Amino acid sequence: MENKIVDLNPKKSWYPLGLFNDQVLESVFLFYLGSTWQQLSDIGECFDTASRIDERNEYSWSDEWTKTADRISALGDDCLKEHHRLTAGASYLRASTYYRAALHRYPDPANALVKQLAGKVVKNYQTALTLLSVPYEAVSIPYMNTHLPGYFLRAAGKHPHKAPVIIFHPGRDAWAEDNLWIAEYAVKRGYHCLLFEGPGQGKVIRLQDIPFRPDWENVVTPVVNFLEHYKGVDIKKSVLMGFSMGGFLAPRAVTAEKRIKLCVANPGVLSWTESIYSSLDLLIPQLMPIFHAGNYDLFDEQLKAYMEENAFVRWGITDELWKHGASRPSELLLKLQQYSIESTVKNISCRTLVVDGTGEEFSRGQAKKLYDALICPKDFLLFTEEDTGYLHCQPGALAICYTRIFNWIDKHIH
Repeated sequence: MENKIVDLNPKKSWYPLGLFNDQVLESVFLFYLGSTWQQLSDIGECFDTASRIDERNEYSWSDEWTKTADRISALGDDCLKEHHRLTAGASYLRASTYYRAALHRYPDPANALVKQLAGKVVKNYQTALTLLSVPYEAVSIPYMNTHLPGYFLRAAGKHPHKAPVIIFHPGRDAWAEDNLWIAEYAVKRGYHCLLFEGPGQGKVIRLQDIPFRPDWENVVTPVVNFLEHYKGVDIKKSVLMGFSMGGFLAPRAVTAEKRIKLCVANPGVLSWTESIYSSLDLLIPQLMPIFHAGNYDLFDEQLKAYMEENAFVRWGITDELWKHGASRPSELLLKLQQYSIESTVKNISCRTLVVDGTGEEFSRGQAKKLYDALICPKDFLLFTEEDTGYLHCQPGALAICYTRIFNWIDKHIH
């Protein structure tokens, strides 16, 4: 008889964690758990919150994160009353994260509680940075008839001349506040850093009611104008970095904004339109042919019926409608047709880093399509399961993310 070799120690996968049936909640939870690396959250607080969430109740995710946030914010109050500035600051920093987590999957964006929680995000965060002596400047960037909020951190040390600047914006779901590590490590390396939010993002959609726009160059150009005359900033050595949906928005911006020297797209996306359409087609394959046939009333009717039966789809479509300023699903999908740079990618001239992961969940194949379409100086960075950074935007693997992306910036900025 043939002897069979049995592997008594097969390789185990650390992800998914097995906490939620909803795989998107698994991904989102890992995002906040991974924030422990930058001290924006703590492991026990995250797992304790997850243990209380009832997936059958679509408000449970938000309710439980809010309870945790309230408790940790109150801890900060108690520490401050006893003049413990550092522990108060650390508590407020985590509380801000948990308030953002509560808003990440809030079912009703029109509820007044959304603005209240967003206000708590900002109050706890800015109080934390002040108490922790983080040398930041809260800035208001002129934009059309209003402003865009941001945090500017200056490069560490003395610079006889101007220093380079990293300009970072998030994507569809994250906030500028989620990415403190980018600013903190930028300044250690001798770069200034601006964390900002544009239309459709973070505070801008929740407190200013400004939805996404596809022509992101008209968002980034006012930011560059603002920084160009900012003391100590060398705009000729500027890096534009976008994560998640920002992996489309940042390349879109540099198709027209030519003062950027380096662009980082994590993950790279050539067509956000195709990414969304493909995801919807996988989720509800019978619907997209109806949309493509132009039968928009039937499409809306059937999608709304599906939303009534499926809490995840109900939240996802409602959230997208709100963030894009659309009143019905077919209008949303028509708006999303503008989110592609297939015809303008040739206009990108700055050196571009296209990031991808072997486990990329949301924009499968888009990074390679962007990389192949670029005719500018370019580099491709693939994270793998072996290095643990293989998921969307490297949740739980910020250390390797930081190492490889910042090493690339160091190599090409001068």
